[in-house]
Amino acid sequence: MGAVVLGYGNPSRGDDALGPRLLERADAWLAERPGLDVATVADFQLQIEHALDLKDRELVLFLDADAGCTGAFAFAPVGPARDSSYSTHELSPGAVLQVYRAVEGQAPPPAYVLSVRGERFDLGEPLSPAAEVHLEAAWAFLEDLLEDPRPAAWTAKLPCLHA
Repeated sequence: MGAVVLGYGNPSRGDDALGPRLLERADAWLAERPGLDVATVADFQLQIEHALDLKDRELVLFLDADAGCTGAFAFAPVGPARDSSYSTHELSPGAVLQVYRAVEGQAPPPAYVLSVRGERFDLGEPLSPAAEVHLEAAWAFLEDLLEDPRPAAWTAKLPCLHA
């Protein structure tokens, strides 16, 4: 069963690359630990097809940049939601969970969002210096999550806001 980690964002848009950059680190880290049952999925944005990536998983983690994050990163649970993104080509994590519920006819696995504070999202920009610092803090937290991909272990990390 294990976990699935979905990292999304546009690597060509400055700090929007935070989700994919975290996922790249996770992929390299997981490659050295073949015993951990954690799958990863990278994309520019969440879409309805990502609901299929949740099938047969006991945990879900969404990684994304967030300009509204008050600390370096935040870790929070997320549930199914039929929000305004539900019928567009770009979905929120809650909308992906809602699609899963509709398609599978059952509740989705426990899901969380790891949001990393971003400041600059202009096309062609690299990560901002602040985002580099936030990325390091978020990676340390993510590495700890990946060490123990069980629902109880992740729930024990709540609430987590890193200043």
